[in-house]
Amino acid sequence: MKMSESLEEKFNDQITLEFEASLVYRQLAVEMEIRDLPGIANWLRTQADEEIVHANKWIDHLSDRNNHPRIGAVPAPKVDVESVLDTFEVALKHEERVSEAIRELYRAAIDDIDSKQLIQWFSNEQVEEEATVSEIVGRLKLIDNDGPGLLRLDSELGARATGA
Repeated sequence: MKMSESLEEKFNDQITLEFEASLVYRQLAVEMEIRDLPGIANWLRTQADEEIVHANKWIDHLSDRNNHPRIGAVPAPKVDVESVLDTFEVALKHEERVSEAIRELYRAAIDDIDSKQLIQWFSNEQVEEEATVSEIVGRLKLIDNDGPGLLRLDSELGARATGA
C-alpha cells in the first residue's frame, strides 16, 4: 500500500540523514587515520558503510510500496576533533540525532501499519548503536589520553569485521 506524500517526504528525510551519518563517520575515520590509529579508523569506516546499508533499507521500503525514494542534499560533514574522545562524542551526538529522527518518524507513521516493523527494527538498532558508542566514550574517559590504553583500544576496535 502506497504511503501518503507527507509520510514519503519524512522517509526521504531519513534516507538523507542516513547518508549524512555515513559521511560523518567517514570523516571521523579520516581524522583517526591521520592520527595513526588505523584500528579506530577501520571501526569508523565500517560504521560509515553500515549507515549506507541503513539508507538502502529505507529506500527499498519506499520503492516496495510504490513510493519514490529521493536522496536530499547531504551537507558536507562539519567535523572538528582534537582527540579520540572528541571523535566518539561527535559520533554519539550524531547517533542521538538519528535516534530522535526515527522516533519522530515513528510518531508520524503511527497509523501506517506497513512501516511499523521497519521503524521498530531501526529503533532497536539505534538503542544498540548509542550503547556501543556510549561505551567507547566511557572507556576513552577512563583511558584519558594514555598512550598504551589508546593503542589497546585501537587494536580492539580494529578487530571489527568489515562488511566487505
